Amino acid sequence: MTVLPDARRAVTLDIEGMTCASCVARVEKRLLTVPGAQASVNLATESAKVSVPDDADDEALLAAVRSAGYDARVRRAGAREADAAPARAGTSLGTRLIVSAALAVPVIVLGMVPTWQFPGWQWVSLGLTLPIVLWGGWPFHRATFVNLRHGALTMDTLITMGTSAALLWSLWALVFGSAGRLGMTHEFQLFGPVHDATALVYFEVAAGVTVFLLLGRWFEHRSKRTAGDALRALLSLGSQDVILADVKGQDGPTVPIALLGVGDRFVVRPGGTIATDGVVAYGSAAVDESMLTGESVPIAVDPGSSVTGGTIAVDGRLVVTATAVGEQTRLATMARLVEDAQSAKGATQRLADRISAVFVPVVIGIAILTLLVWLLLGQPVAAGFTAAVAVLIIACPCALGLATPVAILVGTGRGAQLGVLITGPEAIEAAARVDTILLDKTGTLTEGRMSVHAVITGPEVDRDAFIARVAALEAASEHPVARAIAALVERPAAVSEFRNEAGRGVVGTVAGALVFARRADAADTDALPDVLRDAVRAAAGTVVLAGTVRAGAEHVDGVIILTDAVRPDSAGAVAELHGLGLDVRLLTGDTASAARVVATAVGITEVTAGVTPEAKLAAVRAAQAAGARVAMVGDGVNDAAALASADLGIAMGGGTDAAMHASDVTLVRDDVTAIPTAIRLSRRIMGTIRGNLFWAFGYNVAAIPLAALGLLNPMIAGAAMAFSSVFVVLNSLRLRSFH
Repeated sequence: MTVLPDARRAVTLDIEGMTCASCVARVEKRLLTVPGAQASVNLATESAKVSVPDDADDEALLAAVRSAGYDARVRRAGAREADAAPARAGTSLGTRLIVSAALAVPVIVLGMVPTWQFPGWQWVSLGLTLPIVLWGGWPFHRATFVNLRHGALTMDTLITMGTSAALLWSLWALVFGSAGRLGMTHEFQLFGPVHDATALVYFEVAAGVTVFLLLGRWFEHRSKRTAGDALRALLSLGSQDVILADVKGQDGPTVPIALLGVGDRFVVRPGGTIATDGVVAYGSAAVDESMLTGESVPIAVDPGSSVTGGTIAVDGRLVVTATAVGEQTRLATMARLVEDAQSAKGATQRLADRISAVFVPVVIGIAILTLLVWLLLGQPVAAGFTAAVAVLIIACPCALGLATPVAILVGTGRGAQLGVLITGPEAIEAAARVDTILLDKTGTLTEGRMSVHAVITGPEVDRDAFIARVAALEAASEHPVARAIAALVERPAAVSEFRNEAGRGVVGTVAGALVFARRADAADTDALPDVLRDAVRAAAGTVVLAGTVRAGAEHVDGVIILTDAVRPDSAGAVAELHGLGLDVRLLTGDTASAARVVATAVGITEVTAGVTPEAKLAAVRAAQAAGARVAMVGDGVNDAAALASADLGIAMGGGTDAAMHASDVTLVRDDVTAIPTAIRLSRRIMGTIRGNLFWAFGYNVAAIPLAALGLLNPMIAGAAMAFSSVFVVLNSLRLRSFH
């Protein structure tokens, strides 16, 4: 719990039992009934962030959640999102799925193959089916009861209704009908009235539906378990310990980061992570801010410069005065942005729930109408009740249980073969609907590493000798720019008296000459020879001035221009995205000139440059507010919040863990052409799912009139169920041919 400035405090609740967007809405509504409470519920992490007055009672919050039908507990201090309930739920579902599937196989085989129905088979089926329906299917039944308390009908309601009807009817037929006699088998008769309705059992329906739906729910939970990983990846960037600085700026004791306060001074050693946000008091260094900007070139800092916690001092020692700690740091703010974005994305309603909200009352209505019509026609109550129950059984969504998970499993499996990892149903639905795609530049459209674009030498300067000297000098440095220049020669010469001027450049002796290399400053331009001055002013990249020190003065012999090279397949990928009807835009933290060069090379006209992580998030939300369905593609920590907030987040495979965890799709092969592949595959999967749902309901609906008329033979029911399920599986397997 964190004390807020306005005498309020933040409480995090871990909530168990939420399965859909309607659950989130109910929990939020109940939490808001607590006086002064402001709540945001996250389905992905099964948690709620609640702001309450300082004197509010936590028990009131827990009682509010429980009144909505869910369990809750206050998260202990220091716990993170990854410690929440989804992992436990996923493990429980996995156990239920494995056990239920093992028990269901003989039940389904015995129920569908009359020649294998040995004496007493129906009693064996009962023993195997009871734990499947009552224990394996408990997550569905519990959700049904919770939803019914609030007048909601969902997919869970349909599952409970169908499996319960099949199980209870079969149990009644065994005990009070003729289905329990030894030697009974299902008669093989496709058409005509049922001679003895009390001899019918539907254990295979109850068992099969439960297992198939458990499979779908397990897959859904597996994707939800990764939701907290984005936050963990962001938070892991921060330091756990910090070296305090004494009054002279020297190294002091090492203490846990939690003991660092605003105004304290701490030390950052070369190559070390900056512990928290602050201002440089002493020292100079090149700081790798790629987690914020996404750009690979470190930024020079010196006394008075602001630095951000989680960034890395590539070279040089710094003494920093802390200006923000804990929840107030920029890194913590980015983590909150990711969490808030994931919470908003959790509001996507499942397609099956929307269908069930209509289908369930219609089926119940038909069953009641069937019973009434039979009674009005003067038929026996038992016959009317049999027909009504048959309607409920035939409406049980056996094929519906396969419609979504099989298509997803086959489609995502094919995607993995193509280097595209899709997290789950919501990602597929979002990918199929996007109409606008925002592309990060560095690491997405470009290689994500510096390379030499051009070497320009001054008048009367030997170009080869110039390159050899500078490459040898830079080979002694670990700076990303230095490594790119050093790669110009295969075997660089030895360097002596090497000196790293932190945040500025390097100096050393090569073959008897004192050589320097440093980044260009604006003040340098006028003093350069014309050819070098023109090159610097026209450059759209990082500019390094290099030369020799003669008579105590620097003489610039040449200019090296470095850029982040455009991937060779970027232009083709952008063209394919345009061909898919997508509005393609470039969104980058790099300079406008560098962004424009890349945009022109790949065929993008709309460019937004120089944006911070917060500005990237704002750009995504602005596009959404304008009615666009947005996909965001990126690879850096600075993209994480935008990836999480977009309707679809796509992370490049070579990117950071934070970006991958915040995204819905990860491109494993780090190939930009996989972006349109992911969009096309998702559209294909969604088309397959819609076709599966249509036929799954179609077969059930077609058989309902037979049930209502009392013509439901178990072989007809079994054939309809089997054929609809086989059709759904075969239709889904067509996704294996996607390319």
